[in-house]
Amino acid sequence: MLISRPSEDSATAWRIGKPDSITGENVKDLKWFLIRKFFICMLFIFISEELLNLIYKKWLVFFLSGLLHIDQLSIISDEGNMMILMFQMILFSASRLLPEAISGWVQAFIGRHMSNGLYLDIASPVLKGVTDRRLIMLYQLAVILVFLGLFFVTLLPYLLAAYWYYKGVSDKVKELLQKEKEQKEVYDKQRNLLLSDIAHDIKTPLTTVCGYAKALADDVVESEEKKKEYLRAVYAKSMRMDELITLLFEYVKLDSSGFALHTEQVEAGEFLRENIALLYADFEEKGMELAISIPEQFFFCEMDRVQFGRAVTNILTNAVKYNPKGCKIGISLYESAQGSLQIRIADNGTPIEEEFALRIFEPFSRGDTARRTGGGNGLGLSISAKIVRMHGGELTLDTTVRDGYVKAFVISLPMNRQC
Repeated sequence: MLISRPSEDSATAWRIGKPDSITGENVKDLKWFLIRKFFICMLFIFISEELLNLIYKKWLVFFLSGLLHIDQLSIISDEGNMMILMFQMILFSASRLLPEAISGWVQAFIGRHMSNGLYLDIASPVLKGVTDRRLIMLYQLAVILVFLGLFFVTLLPYLLAAYWYYKGVSDKVKELLQKEKEQKEVYDKQRNLLLSDIAHDIKTPLTTVCGYAKALADDVVESEEKKKEYLRAVYAKSMRMDELITLLFEYVKLDSSGFALHTEQVEAGEFLRENIALLYADFEEKGMELAISIPEQFFFCEMDRVQFGRAVTNILTNAVKYNPKGCKIGISLYESAQGSLQIRIADNGTPIEEEFALRIFEPFSRGDTARRTGGGNGLGLSISAKIVRMHGGELTLDTTVRDGYVKAFVISLPMNRQC
C-alpha cells in the first residue's frame, strides 16, 4: 500500500495563522471559470448573430412584405448589424407618428448618424392614397410592434448569454463560498486539535518537572542518589520540551511569509552519504545493519542543503527511534521510470498500522510505539513532508512488503540533469 503525503489543502489547514491559500485557490478557480464562461458566451453570441443575419437577409424581406403588405422592400448592402437596423427602423417608424416637420428632421438624422452598413428600403406602402390619420397611425404602430418583436429576437442571444453568464457566476460564487466555509470549519477544527496537542505535549513533561522540582525544593527526597535521579528526570523532560518547541518553531517557520529556501545545485549521492554519516553512531548503538545502495553515477538536484538535510535526517532518526535493535535499514538512491530522483529509506522493523499510516504525515500523529515509549512528538515526518513539498517533490510511505522490508519512506524529487 502506498500512502501519499497530505495534500496542500490538508497541510495548509494545520498552519498556526489562518491559511491564505484557501481564498487564493478559490480566486484562481473563479478567475479561470469567468474567462471560460466569457469566451463561451462570446462564441454563442457570435454564432447566433451570424445565423440571425443570414436568416434576416434571406427571409426578412418576404416576411415583412407579407405581414405589412408592402409593395417594394429590400435590404441594401450586406455589411452591418441587424440589431442596429431593427432599432433604426423602430425609430424611423415611430418618427412617422410625429408632425411632418419633426418627422422629416428625425428621419434625416437617422440617415446621417445611425447608418451601420445596412439599410431597409421601403417603398410604395400599402396605405398609399389613404387620408384617414387614424388608419395611418395604426399602421405605423403595427410596423413599430413588428420591428420591436424583431429587435427583441435579435437581442435574445445577448439576453440569454447575459442570463447564463450571471447564473453561472452566481452559482460558482455560491459554490466557492460554501467550499470556503467548509474549509474554514475544517481549519478551525484542526487548529483546535493542534493547539490541544501542543498544550498536552508541553504540559505532560512540565508537570513532571514541576513535581520533581517541588520535591527537591521541599527536601522531600533525602537520598543523594534519588536526588540525582530526580535531577536527571528534570533534565530529560526539559530537553524533551526544548526539542518540541524547536520542532514546533521549525514547522511554523516553514509556513511563514518571509521564509524562503536557499537552493543550490547539489549532487544527491554525496549529499545522502553525508547525512547517513551523521547518524552512524546511532545505528551502531542499536546494532542496526545498514544496506546502502548509492550508484557511482551523479544525480543533480536543486535543493536547500540545510532544510532538505533536516527532512532526510528526520526520517533516518525515526528509523532508529521506532525500530527494535538489530533490524536492517535499507537506503537507496535511484532514478525512477518517470525520470524523477528517488531516495528510499526502508526497514524490516516494526510495521505501521494501516489507520496510522493514513495520517502519518499530519502534525502530532504518533503510532503505538511512540505512545508506548512516551517518545516522539509527531512533528518530524510532518516537517519532512513539508520540506520535500517545498522542493517540488513528494514524500510517500510504502507499506508493501518488498525485499524483506516491511515499510519504506520514499522521497521523489525533480532532477536537473544526469551525468
